[in-house]
Amino acid sequence: MMAPFNGKLVTVFGGSGFVGRYVVRLLAKRGWRVRVAVRRPDLAGHLQPDGAVGQIQPIQANLRYPESVTRAIAGADAVINLVGILYETGKQGFDAVQADGAATVAKAAAAAGISNFVQISAIGADAGSDSDYARSKAAGEAAVLAAIPSAVIVRPSIVFGQEDDFFNRFGAMARLSPVLPLIGGGKTRFQPVYVGDVAEAIVNAVDGKATPGATYELGGPEVKSFKECMELVNAETLRSRFLVPLPVGLAKLQAMFLQLLPKPMLTVDQVKLLGADNVVSEAAKAERRTLEGLGVAPHTLSAILPTYMWRFRTHGQFDRKLA
Repeated sequence: MMAPFNGKLVTVFGGSGFVGRYVVRLLAKRGWRVRVAVRRPDLAGHLQPDGAVGQIQPIQANLRYPESVTRAIAGADAVINLVGILYETGKQGFDAVQADGAATVAKAAAAAGISNFVQISAIGADAGSDSDYARSKAAGEAAVLAAIPSAVIVRPSIVFGQEDDFFNRFGAMARLSPVLPLIGGGKTRFQPVYVGDVAEAIVNAVDGKATPGATYELGGPEVKSFKECMELVNAETLRSRFLVPLPVGLAKLQAMFLQLLPKPMLTVDQVKLLGADNVVSEAAKAERRTLEGLGVAPHTLSAILPTYMWRFRTHGQFDRKLA
């Protein structure tokens, strides 16, 4: 049930993406007017049925053009920046999008007098990382907090859900390939977090339930190794693909070619990211800078994966698990 309009406007940059569509839906449900700032507003029409008539309004904005960002923010009470990329294409580079882009949004919000700001980052963001992705995420965090000290940073682990780019990718691979690769031996640990839980955490932060200036690390209730994640792919797709260890050096060599595809299956930078665990830190747990600290009860993998991974089974939804 929709809540009555609360009279406030929030601008959501990247609101048509994977996480964004869940954030926009929940904001509308809680009565916010939502301005969705995207590069192609003509491709964001699918969001409008998630709210009342006129409640959700797409607007054109490109983080590389400050004037468009300023226009998108005009009159807003809060700003959420969800823009991020998994690989670089053309002018959409990690620094341009995740570092400079975040700085542009934060500076525009600060100039407009907006202090209610939420920035999505990632567990593993590190200025000293070998990964360009991780370094640019850290640079974006620093730029946001420099412009708006009260901004809230949220760092999710691997985000899963119906439109995710992790379990869906390997599910598709399991449908076609007799093997699933275990990069670096499959020992890297993740704490997969459901996209709906990430969205709830972000909206709770905008609603004032977060500590201003804090960085929250968002992970699900289970820590899984890369190998255990691939075992889940086998279990949910009802397949028995061989799990083959792939040395990091060989994975980087393969990624050099795979990243040339229009939609890369694997990049060298992603291989670098797999060199470090991606889990909530002990410090964040102790200080309750977690999902639970934002009032969110996380969903388990077993509760969500069966709702969409059936599509990779031999007979789809007509194949049933026996146990």
